[in-house]
Order: sequence, then structure tokens, then C-alpha cells
Amino acid sequence: MTMLTNLRRPPYRTYSITQLCREFGATPRALRFYEEQGLLTPGRRDLARVYSYKDRARLQLILRGRRVGLSIAEIRDILDLYEEKGEAVQSAQALRVFRQRIEQLEAQRQEVEDAILTLKAAAGRLARQHPDAAQMVEA
Repeated sequence: MTMLTNLRRPPYRTYSITQLCREFGATPRALRFYEEQGLLTPGRRDLARVYSYKDRARLQLILRGRRVGLSIAEIRDILDLYEEKGEAVQSAQALRVFRQRIEQLEAQRQEVEDAILTLKAAAGRLARQHPDAAQMVEA
């Protein structure tokens, strides 16, 4: 067997649902949900789910996407592009989605900062107008 042939052969490592849950801190319910949504496609060995190296990599990307607030649909679109149109198209779509999410998070951050300033001002007014109430809270 030549070295080139050996490089093309995909790894045959498989993972159980328990192994992936333990590794990524996910629940079996979450993995089954991602399967129902078409994001993961584990094989079967009798009644047990058997996850491939590809499923493991996809799960890692799914969990990262969820952690930053991407929707299941956005994640599915990005993951599916790799199979349909290749890595360059997938990367371009991911970049668009990521930049859009950054804008959303920055807007949320501004809203939170504005809310904090408003609450601090209101708390200061209340504390000055009602010093007895302020002492009760601080005690």
C-alpha cells in the first residue's frame, strides 16, 4: 500500500453517545436532538448509535455555534455547504453569519450598558430620596 493511498483512507475511529457526551459536556438528549435536526447522522450497531470522526467534528462545530448564539438553521446551512459546494463556499457563508452575529451581540451589549446606566441612575435617585430604604437594603 502506498503512502498516498494510506492518506486518503478515512479514520475508522468511532464513538458512542456516552463518549461524546463525556468529551463535550453534552447530554444524550442534545445529541439525539441534533440527529433529529439532521445535523448528525450516526450509524447503528444493533440499537446503539455509533458516531464517526465526522460526526464528532460536526458536534464540536455545532456546540461552538450554539455557544455563540447561532440558530440550528444557521448551523445546518453552514455544515451542509461543505458537502454541497466545498470548503471555500462554506467558509464564505460562515464568515457572513459570524459577522452578522457579531453585529447583533454588539447591539445587545449597547442595550445592556444603557440599561445598567439607567438602573444605576434610578437606584441613586431612590437612595437619595429614601435614605431609610437604602439602609435597609445595605444591611
